[in-house]
Amino acid sequence: MRTEQLAGDAAGLARAASLLASGALVAFPTETVYGLGADALNGEAVARIYEAKARPAFNPLIVHVASLEAARAIARFSEPAERLAAAFWPGALTLVLPLRPEAGLSPLVTAGLESVALRLPASDLARALLEEAGCPVAAPSANPSGRLSPTTAAHVLAGLGGRIEAVLDGGPAPVGVESTIIGLDPAPALLRPGGVPLEAVEACLGQPLARPQPPQPGENGAKPTAPGQLASHYAPRARLRLNVTEPGPGERLLGFGPVEGATLNLSPSGDLREAAANLFPHLHRLDETEGPIAVSPIPETGLGLAINDRLRRAAAPRD
Repeated sequence: MRTEQLAGDAAGLARAASLLASGALVAFPTETVYGLGADALNGEAVARIYEAKARPAFNPLIVHVASLEAARAIARFSEPAERLAAAFWPGALTLVLPLRPEAGLSPLVTAGLESVALRLPASDLARALLEEAGCPVAAPSANPSGRLSPTTAAHVLAGLGGRIEAVLDGGPAPVGVESTIIGLDPAPALLRPGGVPLEAVEACLGQPLARPQPPQPGENGAKPTAPGQLASHYAPRARLRLNVTEPGPGERLLGFGPVEGATLNLSPSGDLREAAANLFPHLHRLDETEGPIAVSPIPETGLGLAINDRLRRAAAPRD
């Protein structure tokens, strides 16, 4: 199969929407990372996402929608959910909500759960594609399962070229880490840190969220309740060592802040927003050459929570 690379113009958008409507797989840019899209109502198309990514079928998918009205037709919104949607949509926030049985989603999307993960992306190109396709689009990150997430069309082609029909090129993804995932049943909980800081969500709700535990070795057999919860995930080929102040022999240092001798630096000034945007691109670059990777300490605040979550999963023992 030849993977088409489509420009992010009117012609490329029309072609991408037509492919999605026909049951094809189309990778597309969001503000977080590139997603691998399929019509969420088409079971055969959704099954091909799992096949192309070699993704475990028990791992649910995020459904992307073009409007809040489209989201309400798929899931039941509580008052806290409405508040979060008003504050952060369009944006890098995913809500896990009770699924409406009449929504017609393929059961593969939710991995058989009675809840669904929904997001209204901030990317203008992504929303235009969703509107033109006219269907909810299931879209995990557009990479082989467990590997580094893609923030450019070139990353998608390197990982999935020949396995999917097309990639819509919208340039680099500006946020650089996946969406924050919030569950609301029975109480608000952080299921995955991401592009919206935990502190902002807690301020919106006026209460603290239940916090995730760091991934533990051997937990990959547990059935996740939301995407991005496997203990080993987001991994380069190279081995990672975290919270390193002195790299060992042969290690390439991925720095943060004013450190000396870094092969690449996520943000020399210590800006967590810049670091998040650079995380996957820098790991992709380091993974192009041989040798282990050492990573400087990164604060566990703001977007640092999401960055450290991705790094811990990338460094976890692999099944």
